[in-house]
Amino acid sequence: MGLILWLIIGGVIGWIASMIMRTDGQQGIFLNIVVGIVGAFIGGLILSGGSINSAPLTLTSFIVSLIGAIILLAIVNLVRRGSVR
Repeated sequence: MGLILWLIIGGVIGWIASMIMRTDGQQGIFLNIVVGIVGAFIGGLILSGGSINSAPLTLTSFIVSLIGAIILLAIVNLVRRGSVR
């Protein structure tokens, strides 16, 4: 059940981040899930001072994951286009 929940929440986070960064038309559901999960990892590393906690799903963890996904998409846009957009 935990893996399915990660995939669903990762997809939602990736989708929201791609809407904010205006890359939604370029990504499918698979990339949204990857962006959401990797973004949660990045956000946890940056905002938690380098420690990754497996905290339960809270509004704070959702926002940290969303910020991490936005950072990931900004880096990808910077490498691909030369601008964050």
